[in-house]
Amino acid sequence: MSEMTDKPLIVAGKEYQSRLIIGSGKYKDFQENLAALDASAAEIITVAIRRVNLGQDANEPSLLDVISPDKYTILPNTAGCYNADDAVRTCRMARELLDGHKLVKLEVLGDQKTLYPNVTETLAAAETLVADGFDVMVYTSDDPLVAKRLEEIGCVAVMPLGAPIGSGLGIRNPYNIRMILENATVPIIVDAGVGTASDASIAMELGCDGVLMNTAIAEAGNPVLMASAMKKAVQAGREAFLAGRMPRRLYASASSPIDGTFF
Repeated sequence: MSEMTDKPLIVAGKEYQSRLIIGSGKYKDFQENLAALDASAAEIITVAIRRVNLGQDANEPSLLDVISPDKYTILPNTAGCYNADDAVRTCRMARELLDGHKLVKLEVLGDQKTLYPNVTETLAAAETLVADGFDVMVYTSDDPLVAKRLEEIGCVAVMPLGAPIGSGLGIRNPYNIRMILENATVPIIVDAGVGTASDASIAMELGCDGVLMNTAIAEAGNPVLMASAMKKAVQAGREAFLAGRMPRRLYASASSPIDGTFF
């Protein structure tokens, strides 16, 4: 099956042709971020409300002056929040800054060393935000039961980590990701842990609906070139998943059939 016959990614009722989502942190400036965004062909960019100016400070440059919300979906996130109350408050502030924007990325962290998700607080925040009318894309652990519970709460996408945020370790537990995928009816997007293009391809080959990354691009030697590589990796991984890989075999198998061969 070719890329042309694939269905688009649908999040909160909106269609996206790209299955890559990138971030807006750690770039040297907004212009480099925009160049990487263009090279990646991503249509969604996630923004840490507590760290990036979207108009909170009228005396500082705003990301929205460089990256237009008319062209891209701005996905405000709650990075830096360590409890449900702070995460909910941050999402409500984002909604005010972005004129009623409902789509948010929820992440509630457990500690500053691991940046691992605090699942208890994440569940509580998700329930509050969904009840308050938000479309919640949620960062979580790779626990299949937690992922299913977040879907049941009403999150529009569940985003299990591939590895800890900013680690670049790749997909450490593909088996849990597969279990999450088998039971999901909303998009499953790997979030965190991707380090290079092959990691993104692996996530897509598992059947994930998309990949979200920031550090892998922003901290690359050439962020714009890495963004281009990630675009291709996500596309290749998706096509490989749709095509269906050959079975793994313990022993060799001849590339050409030998039946009917004359010797």
